[in-house]
Amino acid sequence: MKARINLLLLVLLVVMNACSQPKVIQGRIKAADSGAPLKNAEIVLKGTKIKSHSNSRGVFNIHLTDSNNVLIISAKGYESKEIKLNDSDPFQVMLVPKGQVMYDVNMPVKEEKLLEEDKTMIRASEDIVVPQMNESFAMAPAASFNTEDYSALKENGFKQVSKAPLSTFSTDVDRASYTNVRRFINMGQMPPIDAVRVEEMINYFDYDYAQPTGNEPVVIHTEVAVCPWNNLHKLARIGVQAKRLETKNLPASNIVFLIDVSGSMEDPNKLPLVKSAFKLLTDQLRANDKVAIVVYAGAAGVVLPSTKGDEKTTIKDALNQLEAGGSTAGGEGIELAYKIATQNFITNGNNRVIIATDGDFNVGASSDGELQRLIEEKRKRGVFLSVLGFGMGNYKDNKLELLADKGNGNYAYIDNFSEAKRVFVNEFGGTLFTLAKDVKLQVEFNPATVQSYRLVGYENRLLNDEDFNDDKVDAGEIGSGQTVTALYEIIPVGVKSPFLPASIDPLKYQNERSSGPVNTNELMTVKLRYKEPVDSSSKLISVVANNANPSIETASASFRFAAAVAEFGMLLRNSVYKNQSNYEQVVALASTSLQNDPEGYKHEFVKLVKTAKALSQASDKNVVGSILDLP
Repeated sequence: MKARINLLLLVLLVVMNACSQPKVIQGRIKAADSGAPLKNAEIVLKGTKIKSHSNSRGVFNIHLTDSNNVLIISAKGYESKEIKLNDSDPFQVMLVPKGQVMYDVNMPVKEEKLLEEDKTMIRASEDIVVPQMNESFAMAPAASFNTEDYSALKENGFKQVSKAPLSTFSTDVDRASYTNVRRFINMGQMPPIDAVRVEEMINYFDYDYAQPTGNEPVVIHTEVAVCPWNNLHKLARIGVQAKRLETKNLPASNIVFLIDVSGSMEDPNKLPLVKSAFKLLTDQLRANDKVAIVVYAGAAGVVLPSTKGDEKTTIKDALNQLEAGGSTAGGEGIELAYKIATQNFITNGNNRVIIATDGDFNVGASSDGELQRLIEEKRKRGVFLSVLGFGMGNYKDNKLELLADKGNGNYAYIDNFSEAKRVFVNEFGGTLFTLAKDVKLQVEFNPATVQSYRLVGYENRLLNDEDFNDDKVDAGEIGSGQTVTALYEIIPVGVKSPFLPASIDPLKYQNERSSGPVNTNELMTVKLRYKEPVDSSSKLISVVANNANPSIETASASFRFAAAVAEFGMLLRNSVYKNQSNYEQVVALASTSLQNDPEGYKHEFVKLVKTAKALSQASDKNVVGSILDLP
């Protein structure tokens, strides 16, 4: 009997000792606006001195007591949050930036199991202060993004003026590539080469071009300077500025929000951010505007019939109801959205479908060819398409760029709440209101001054020379107040360069072009064709750019900044034409051009370049340190 009592007491002691052991909780802290992990967030067990800090991936460990399981989580620049925990499974907390409003970010949520190196246990002590975990963890492997799709781009090469004096392309005001590249770099990864479209990076920024002064809705500006990455070459800039219209003077809008609510959209930087973005847009609508909401997952449906723009509570309540789940019938959703837009068509108004998705179409019309034919058929009815991309991991950039190009609309990637505000508040008119459609540029180079030239970017916007005068050929659109910038790298006559195209044998049956009088004052002639939004015939304007050779230091600030962005894009693509390009030169060039930057986008660019430089160096050394803590 005594032995049994002793055994029972021993069992009780073991049980009591086990119950007194602290529970270890593991979690991750992220930014609600971007989904990026937050480093150095402080996690405190309420009512105790027990605390922890998140590492470079936002991960932390902390122990709980039997009497208290409430955490207070805070980070510099973010609103603090209290979380009551129900179990010890890994969890995720999203912190909202201070001064911002995030809609429907319902966190914490259960998350995937954390990496083994994140599971370092904390010491069990009542007054413990947990040190930060090792900051030399490797970054998330690139394989985690291996389902993202990008169309391959073959970089434009140099062309010989004597054989190809004309360069023709469609304008492009899309900016998705820059924000997508920014997302990769801010998460500690260099972007895939095909994700880098240099013209979209250049066109992300405002260059302060002078407004049109005549009756034309657009004006052309040109400038020439020595090329910063190859001082034997010249760099010519073409800037197109669209007239900026006051919001009160913009035509009435008939808009259909087409929202992907499939299972792939459940992440916090997808559907929750989509809802936040569309609520910002709703706040800009007027009484004469109207909005409908269509969603698609396994099937498509109408959440809100066409509703007046001043019924903002009704529109936002409909957005609040949206939840993610199911497969993705993108083609069916587009069909339904266009049907509703057509039923509510406003003559001489802005009729537009705005699709928000990660592009992961897998039900119905989903191939590139099917989607292209569908969009091309719908745009003929006067309903344009804007495309907003969200999320990461399975992002389908190739499909979304195709939709925007074929739908007479623009394409943006929304990586955080601030970008949503830029698209739908700061640039409301340019995003939604087309001022000129089918805008094409054609440049004729003077063989007396130019040996060879290369268009920087625009690889998927090139047109045949004869397309310039063919009004049946589709081209790009420019919205109210928007700009288009294009750069040409030029090899002047008399310069020996390894980049000159290989010569061809003399032609037997065709003489060379008659040179005529030599005119060394002109470098090139720039021609632009455009159509009014409701017209089917184009109008022509043209300007001449004179031959000049000023240093890049004496060029305008906007020219220098555009050149810096182009050089950065070439470095990210590891361009064969980067020549003397380097990150230090990009930073130096951009840093002298930060005037007129009220929103801080140009200053952000400089920091992004510094981060990319550190990432590149870390990759070369196969070491990742604390690279995101840059001044």
